[in-house]
Amino acid sequence: MRTLQYRTLCVVVALLLGASALFAQGMYRHGGPGGFGQMLGFYADALDLTSAQQDQIKAIWQKEKPSIQPLMQQMRQNRAAMNQLAESGTFDEAKATALATQNAQTMIQLQVAHARIKSEMMQVLTPEQKTKLQQIEAKHAARWQKGTATPTE
Repeated sequence: MRTLQYRTLCVVVALLLGASALFAQGMYRHGGPGGFGQMLGFYADALDLTSAQQDQIKAIWQKEKPSIQPLMQQMRQNRAAMNQLAESGTFDEAKATALATQNAQTMIQLQVAHARIKSEMMQVLTPEQKTKLQQIEAKHAARWQKGTATPTE
């Protein structure tokens, strides 16, 4: 049971990371192709969100965007620095460890932000919508475990 809860948490974090990564990279275009708008569209349909709920969720993301953007930028910089280090021909384990440690700290901050965002978003949902979301997440976790998950299932 604990393993299932952990996997579900991982799936939720992965979905939120994906959404915030797209969002932080400027792909949120009020429902345009890709990014947060597409993800919101999927959940709006799947959970039958009202316009007011969609507006509230957009407002949550808008409020959190300034705190997530620098974290996502740091993740991109860390990834680029690690790639450069790996491709340099002279591997520096101490530098790689420092980059990995910095990346881990950034990931912790992102996970805390995502937990805060999800908590705020959950307050917008009705009990029925929360149940439906749990069902979607459980289905996704099962598919993820089998290696057949897609971003919007």
